[in-house]
Amino acid sequence: MVPAVSEAAPLGLLQLVLWSAVLAVAVACTVFIVRHHLRTSDGDSSDLLFWDLFGGAVVIAPALLIPAVASPPAGLALAAVAGVSGIAAYRGSPAVLSWYETRRRRRVDGPLCRAAAVVHEEIVGRWARYELDPALAISYPDLADVRRPETADFVKALREAETLKTAWDPGYPHAVARLGQALDRAETAAGVPAGVRRAGQNA
Repeated sequence: MVPAVSEAAPLGLLQLVLWSAVLAVAVACTVFIVRHHLRTSDGDSSDLLFWDLFGGAVVIAPALLIPAVASPPAGLALAAVAGVSGIAAYRGSPAVLSWYETRRRRRVDGPLCRAAAVVHEEIVGRWARYELDPALAISYPDLADVRRPETADFVKALREAETLKTAWDPGYPHAVARLGQALDRAETAAGVPAGVRRAGQNA
């Protein structure tokens, strides 16, 4: 006659460790997925939340109930494991999700940001000529005078672009475009002729 489940031998240490690992991973993954979807959802996320929780419960419930039926003390230990895993995942999820978002953003926005970095360096090189070339510095002193509104706007746009480049922000390409426009306005205000501008762009 087959013995009842409740009359089975107590769980061995290896079985308890395996159930604990399965339970901890299932709880942590469920917490991460739920928080990720709540963070990125634009509209009603109730349906998505239901399926996230249902998917986690499919693994978590058996991982708790099966050992608990075989050994109530083991069930209590596993419940504690589930609680600790859930709390740890909840507290650690902002950092993990931020790291994941940064990696995703670098992968998606990387090519655009790398192209923008090339243009950024070209713009900085154009502007540097007005400080490093003595003839240009004498002819167009307004491009080094931050009291001029157009020059001040350029310097402000330059700081913004440098900050976004350091963070590899998805707004970096737009900041570089604004930087180029700011330099164009500053050159126009300083009276730089088209030939000098073209020489700087081709340098």
